[in-house]
Amino acid sequence: MDVIDTLAGIAPGSRMDAVRDGRKVARTHAQKSYDVLLTPAAPGDFSIAERFAVAAYVAGLHRAAPTVAHYAAGLREHGGEVLAGAVAAAVAQTVAEGPKGAYPPGPLSVEDTPAPPFALSPEVAAALGPKLVAALAHTHYLVFHPRDAAASRFVPLKEAGWTEDGIVSLSQLVSFLAFQIRVIAGLSVLAATP
Repeated sequence: MDVIDTLAGIAPGSRMDAVRDGRKVARTHAQKSYDVLLTPAAPGDFSIAERFAVAAYVAGLHRAAPTVAHYAAGLREHGGEVLAGAVAAAVAQTVAEGPKGAYPPGPLSVEDTPAPPFALSPEVAAALGPKLVAALAHTHYLVFHPRDAAASRFVPLKEAGWTEDGIVSLSQLVSFLAFQIRVIAGLSVLAATP
């Protein structure tokens, strides 16, 4: 069993196990992506605790119960109770609806909607520290208003000490989690369908 199987409640030998087994390569690569993005052998300047903090934040923003519990537990294990509490508070303070934002000028501009702000209380920001505050702000932007993509979005990350490799890994992690959460939701719907 892999993490997706666990979070989707897929038992070995079940109908849903057979469904997933029909896409063995996708199943294998999803687990390898999890391993590389969350628990790499050499995490570099993006620590395991920071990775689980971002993962817990993404799961919280998506309000995906199985992944919230999984990543919160991983964060407590790798980052401790204080950091886990700070990330949970950050979710509570910044959760919104989305995606929102502005398209480049053109026919889709009629769909432009104001993006939700990212704002933390001073206490939560202090508990997270500048590097994680910048990471969570970037994550919030990717989750809720990806339409507003611009090179200027990377400046706060760099100012907080993020390297280019770290920024790439952070963005990959957020993208992977969006994929993982949607796969789990889809599998749960299929499992509930006779």
